[in-house]
Amino acid sequence: DAVQEPTLRAAMIPFGPIKSIEIPLDYAKGIHRGFAFVEYHDADDAAESMDNMDGAELYGKTLSVSLAQPNQLRSGSGSGGGGRNRQAVWSTDEWFQQQSGIQSQQQQKEQDETKRQDESQLQQPISIATTTR
Repeated sequence: DAVQEPTLRAAMIPFGPIKSIEIPLDYAKGIHRGFAFVEYHDADDAAESMDNMDGAELYGKTLSVSLAQPNQLRSGSGSGGGGRNRQAVWSTDEWFQQQSGIQSQQQQKEQDETKRQDESQLQQPISIATTTR
C-alpha cells in the first residue's frame, strides 16, 4: 500500500509547519517511486523531523529521512534528470524574493492556507500503522 500525501503529512507535521510535499511518480508504471520530499518552512523543524523520523516505520517499512541533495529538489519526476533546467537560480525574481523574505500576496495566502491546514491536522488524531520486527 503506497503512502499518500495526507498520511505523510500527518506523520511529519508534529515537527513543524510543512511548506510542501512531493511524492514523485514512476509514470511508466503509474506508481510512486518509493520516496518523497517534505519541505518545512523552518530549517530547525526539518532537522527535528530528521532526528525523530529517521529509522521510524510507516506501513511496515523503515523510513530513511535525510536532507535532500540540491540537484534532487524540484527536479521533477522525469527520467534521470537529463532535461534539467540549466538556468541559474538567481536569474528569477522569485529567488530574490525568497532570499530577501519578500512574499507576494498570493504566496502569503498559500502559506497561510498551508499553515491553517497543518493546524487542523494537528487537532485530528493520527493513526499510523507500524509493525515490530
